[in-house]
Amino acid sequence: MRTAAKPIIILVVVAAAFLILGAIYTLEEGKQAIIVQFGRPVGDTVTEAGLHFKLPLVQKVRRFEKRLLVWDGDPNQIPTKGREFIWVDTTARWRIVDARKFLESVATETGAQSRLNDIIDSVVRDQVSSSELVELVRSSTWEVPEEEALEEVTKEREEELKKHIARGREEITRTVLAEARKIIPEYGIELVDVRIKRLDYVESVREKVYARMISERKRIAAQFRSEGEGRSAEILGEMEKELRQIRSTAYRQVQEVQGKADAEATLVYGNAFSLDPEFYAFLRTLELYKEGTNKNSVVILTTDSDFYRYLKHATPGKVERGPAKALSMAERRRQNGETSGQSQ
Repeated sequence: MRTAAKPIIILVVVAAAFLILGAIYTLEEGKQAIIVQFGRPVGDTVTEAGLHFKLPLVQKVRRFEKRLLVWDGDPNQIPTKGREFIWVDTTARWRIVDARKFLESVATETGAQSRLNDIIDSVVRDQVSSSELVELVRSSTWEVPEEEALEEVTKEREEELKKHIARGREEITRTVLAEARKIIPEYGIELVDVRIKRLDYVESVREKVYARMISERKRIAAQFRSEGEGRSAEILGEMEKELRQIRSTAYRQVQEVQGKADAEATLVYGNAFSLDPEFYAFLRTLELYKEGTNKNSVVILTTDSDFYRYLKHATPGKVERGPAKALSMAERRRQNGETSGQSQ
């Protein structure tokens, strides 16, 4: 009898343990739960961590996150108000605030991500399409660069930099968040924040932008080279001017020195030759004899010409004239000099 009852007791104990375990469930910190009976939610949302009870077998527990969740959409190609096609990459933070409504509307986090894709992408597309690219890039606190920084840019670029920003990137993201929040609550979701992670040109526009940047850099480089060449020509011109001035001054000084030297030499020669003009005529005649005549010309002179005067009279026994007289006078001066030296 006892042997037959033992399996039954064990079975009862196992069934009781199964029922007890099926009636108890634990909820972790950062989680919330909804009790589902025959596929329908019953009761209120359980948000406190710890042990909780439910009906075994007929009721199940669906757990959801209470913490912030991340939504990261796919980059979309969107045209701006100025018809510039850009890639827009957006991210958001959201959480489940009404687990019952969330379960009834989207059921799972995957379903919620899908609904967020549709809602946020649509709102972002509307806002980007109605905004200028400069508004998406800059903030409303944008400050115009100083005049020194604007000297290197073109007039078109300068006007763009000085353009007033009515709606900055922060204002656009706040508008996206406000518009999306109008639809999100019906799914039991609270949208906490929306941010634009990245803006980038599409490939075709990027190539045009790069080409414009290269052209702009080349223009600035050409301007610098032109200014450098102009400055170089100015410096070389000043140098050449100063060099010519130095040469002119030096040449003038040389001519002045040479003129003074020639004047002094002429004065010395004049004083020397004025002592005996006949001797000077004799020396000049000898120089002419030494130089000779021009081979390309013929000069016919008579023997009575002054050119041969000293040759005709250079015979012994004649009266001391011309060179003989000059020589005798030089001899007398030499003798007088020696005599005066001895007397001293």
